Amino acid sequence: MAGLLHIYCGDGKGKTTAALGLALRAHGAGKQVVVVQFLKSLPTGELASLKELGIPVLRGNLCGKFFSRMTDDEKKQTLASHQQIFHEAQQRCLQAGNGLLILDELSSAYRYGMIEQKEVLHFLDHRPQELEVVITGRDPAPELLARADYISEVVKKKHPYDLGITAREGIEY
Repeated sequence: MAGLLHIYCGDGKGKTTAALGLALRAHGAGKQVVVVQFLKSLPTGELASLKELGIPVLRGNLCGKFFSRMTDDEKKQTLASHQQIFHEAQQRCLQAGNGLLILDELSSAYRYGMIEQKEVLHFLDHRPQELEVVITGRDPAPELLARADYISEVVKKKHPYDLGITAREGIEY
């Protein structure tokens, strides 16, 4: 069966959570799963669980700053790091042939120019036929949306952050 492209987008909480839920389901069904996280550098609770299950998580060497606060040099380093982990993920997926590739926050990295856009589109258009791909992020580019088979928008209706409640370990990260 052909692998499809999922996009989980929007301003609400739960895009990464949904993607990792699918990763658990695919892993439980015996599929090869690879998770790539762009623009994320802080440790999160799910990383330990994925490691215990033997699901590889590829993350770049990031400076720990939001994109808007990065210097030009930090942006160049982030781009190079993202390219490296994207290439590694491609190689793993080509070897496995089928399975699931999670590209967490790819749409943001793509929008900010922190990944080579032409290379992403080429990969999506020429990926192994049975590879399922999930892209997460707030505002995916039209060319990503045009390639999607599933588009799920997570909309924020109410969030505790708006009341001054900060992110909590084990819940938001």
